[in-house]
Amino acid sequence: MEKIILKNADFEDQPNIDAYISRGGYKALEKALTMEPAAITDEVKKAGIRGRGGAGFPAGLKWSFIPKDTKKPIYLVCNADEGEPGTFKDRFIIERDPHLLVEGIAVSSYALKVKTAYIYIRGEFYKGAMMLEKAIEEAKAKGFLGSNVLGRDGVDIDIVVHRGAGAYVCGEETSLLESLEGKRGYPRLKPPFPAVVGAFGCPTVINNVETLAAVPWIILNGGAAYAKIGTEKSTGTKLFSVCGKVNKPGVYEVDLGYPFKKFLDEYCGGVKDGKKLKAVIPGGSSTPVLPAEEIEKVNLDYESIAAAGSMLGSGAVIVFDETDCMVEAITVLAHFYAHESCGQCTPCREGTAWMYRILQKIMNGEGKLSDIDLLYEICDNIMGKTVCPLGDAAAMPVVGFLNKYRHEFEYHIKNGKCDVKEKH
Repeated sequence: MEKIILKNADFEDQPNIDAYISRGGYKALEKALTMEPAAITDEVKKAGIRGRGGAGFPAGLKWSFIPKDTKKPIYLVCNADEGEPGTFKDRFIIERDPHLLVEGIAVSSYALKVKTAYIYIRGEFYKGAMMLEKAIEEAKAKGFLGSNVLGRDGVDIDIVVHRGAGAYVCGEETSLLESLEGKRGYPRLKPPFPAVVGAFGCPTVINNVETLAAVPWIILNGGAAYAKIGTEKSTGTKLFSVCGKVNKPGVYEVDLGYPFKKFLDEYCGGVKDGKKLKAVIPGGSSTPVLPAEEIEKVNLDYESIAAAGSMLGSGAVIVFDETDCMVEAITVLAHFYAHESCGQCTPCREGTAWMYRILQKIMNGEGKLSDIDLLYEICDNIMGKTVCPLGDAAAMPVVGFLNKYRHEFEYHIKNGKCDVKEKH
């Protein structure tokens, strides 16, 4: 299985530009500059790559929404605000192979006629931000960025690293734009969409780190070659960040469509200490949990996981074993979402805090059976009723845990203690 993103990630000197060039780096940019910008977008469309940030929207289609006749500047924003619990693949790319991202942004900027691109990076990722700053300066010195890139008159590409303040909601694209403009990170109503009215009121494409890091390979090898990897509707490779009860947590790249059971055993070393697999959150903490008997039949692609009742999301795999209390697990997640709600929408602001308080009561043995129905009702009043999808992100996991592990909640309520903890 060929690696596309992590091909050179294990070389310690890879962040250095000379090492990157020695392994074929910036060849994609050289090739791209011999092509018409529209031809590059066509190759990304042919590749069928879907955005790797979580939503899974086709990247090439997103690029094509930029108005053709606009007189305004066009911006590209790389979303590196990776704040969802369990997700750490983008930080891995930035710290192991920063020039891959820089080259991906340069090629994409040329295709979209962007002169200034931004990397919006989570404020806590100080090391990654510094590595990107260094990579950008190195690329400028070699002529890969700046004015007249590689001697092409009129091709000017600059990249600015912008550090956010660490708010989860700023991973949502319109909140990110507000923050980039120096305002509070509140989501915007859509439409208008960022492709028409984005950063500073201008057309803007927002792509995830992993998406942009795949662009150099697509240009060098062609969109059709990329589309042959994976499945018909889930093309290419995907990075999965794995944490929880596994023997080898980490970031792994596999072809989309790879069987989960095989992935768990061969890449992650199986469940930690030989314990029994209990459940998996397959795509980041906002996606519904799947019990062992369901996840073991699933392949790692968008369609297979959706058919099982969850989402591929960002590819953050969180593994639970037989000793984990699911009431405790969702209470921890609910606390996160209650803390991170931006507060703009009442259903999210009030609902997430309310959910957390009820779950905390149940976990402490102070709940009532009617609290379960109340939790469903609160989730129903949040989902689809907020400006941005982060209300859904808070409610979906609660519904998922209640649907799959209702008996554990009922045991806590009826007995005032945890049956899982008793057994182990």
